[in-house]
Amino acid sequence: MAAVGMKSVLEFSITARYGSREVLRNVTGRVAAGEILALVGLSGSGKSTLALALLRLLRYRGGEVTGSIVLEGVELVGKTDREMRAVLGNRIGYVPQSPAAALNERLRVETLLNETWRAHSEAPQRAGFFTALLESVQLPATADFLRQRAGQLSIGQGQRLLIALAIMHKPALLIADEPISALDAITQASVLKLFRDLNDREGTAILFISHDLLSIASISHRVAILHEGSIVESGPPADIFRIPTHQFTKRLVEAMPQAPAPQTSIPTIPDSEPRR
Repeated sequence: MAAVGMKSVLEFSITARYGSREVLRNVTGRVAAGEILALVGLSGSGKSTLALALLRLLRYRGGEVTGSIVLEGVELVGKTDREMRAVLGNRIGYVPQSPAAALNERLRVETLLNETWRAHSEAPQRAGFFTALLESVQLPATADFLRQRAGQLSIGQGQRLLIALAIMHKPALLIADEPISALDAITQASVLKLFRDLNDREGTAILFISHDLLSIASISHRVAILHEGSIVESGPPADIFRIPTHQFTKRLVEAMPQAPAPQTSIPTIPDSEPRR
């Protein structure tokens, strides 16, 4: 899954289990600087388990992770909770699936912004910082919007706010776990473009986790297919669509309404490993 000639932001080789039930088996991957890697799998394939494992949060769900997770050259496995708090939100941003579940609906937008800033920085905010941040995710930076409670936001606004909170401290890596699954088609397209623009503008590496191969094809440099706890195939999106090699990937492609045309606006970052 590695990209040739590109510096790694994240490298991992992990196994994850809940009690005696193994969910991920020796899953190995790499995300390069400035890369969007799409991880695609059906419900139950282990996608969210992988996200929580990489964030070192799986044990809070009763899971256990063994192996190695290296972020910017630093091993995360074995770090204490206090040490991980310095990593999460600063070097890794996380965008979960549901704003309703992730945001305290009673808190105002301004409070959420301030609390997230203070959780990861003791420095004062520079003038206009929140305004620029909200505008970068296509949210209004008005006094009325800042006074709104999270529970008053639309799902699309809530998802954009989650992205704003995740990128506030300019992380090297953004992990997005099914961030468009609860959105209507028009809002999905808008949020996908937002991730693409973020990658283009800031060079943020993104691990984009989804069950929908078609929706993420237009923004990803590479695609990895997760099936029954293992990565069974990986490669550039055009190869995955045109010449899938694994039977599960073939079924995914055949099930799509229409295969997309090759994307010329997104550069392909080649694999250093042979197609699997």
